[in-house]
Amino acid sequence: MKVEVFVPAHITGFFQIIEDSNPLKMGSRGAGVVINKGVRTKVKFSRSDKQRVIVDGVNDFITWKVLEILNESFELPSLKVYHELEVPIGCGFGVSGACALGTSLGISRLLELPLTVNGAASIAHRAEVELGTGLGDVIAELNGGICLRLREGAPGHGITDRIIHDPLYVVCKVFGELDTATVIKDPKSRDMINFIGSGMLKRLVSNPTPENFMGLSYEFAEKTKLLTRNVKEHFEIIEEEVIGASMAMLGDTIFALSKEPDTSLDNPIIAKIDSKGARFIQ
Repeated sequence: MKVEVFVPAHITGFFQIIEDSNPLKMGSRGAGVVINKGVRTKVKFSRSDKQRVIVDGVNDFITWKVLEILNESFELPSLKVYHELEVPIGCGFGVSGACALGTSLGISRLLELPLTVNGAASIAHRAEVELGTGLGDVIAELNGGICLRLREGAPGHGITDRIIHDPLYVVCKVFGELDTATVIKDPKSRDMINFIGSGMLKRLVSNPTPENFMGLSYEFAEKTKLLTRNVKEHFEIIEEEVIGASMAMLGDTIFALSKEPDTSLDNPIIAKIDSKGARFIQ
């Protein structure tokens, strides 16, 4: 028997870090866009006596963390977890959150654990927070769309909403990786992020449009000094052909919302907005 889950990638435009000693209440407020490329996770029973985790052939620490948390409450049998990635790791697509969510949902269904969707997703959120790999990707990936994270925390505690929009393409170009944990754990970076990001969500809620989301995202990237040279240079190239563009938080990646899939960027990742969120394939 096998369970397969698709979790769409999430690109954060801007955010504010909210601290709490409880990892289920800690997280971020902000906004991002969920795309129809992401992570496909397959979970099945293993013939060996050991757990196995494979991410396109590479071991994955976030999945092991989810297994560790699940083992606190449930005695898991030997399982094999395989992640197939449609977007790169460490480049601002929320891949660690997608792997965590796919793992938790997949195992919950395979083993018929007494967990709701939010309960399983909360385990993924906790894993992200405790490892410092993300703060708001899981709840966004669960819900889809241009997602507003109105209250921080895991699904069931956090509150989200979505922007109403026409069909749009998400055009991206990846230049390299950034270490999320290094940024969100650095006191100076956190202070700057929170100072700049504190009022942006209110400004977006008062005018909830794709254009405003992208404008605020670029303003955030500039003012926090997180904006990379690569993103700034390519922003100037595509500014006139898209609704808006900015830097994926956190990765050396430019992303843009566009009415058309055509772009001047070389070797782009072109996707559509995913409004369904995480879901079982079979």
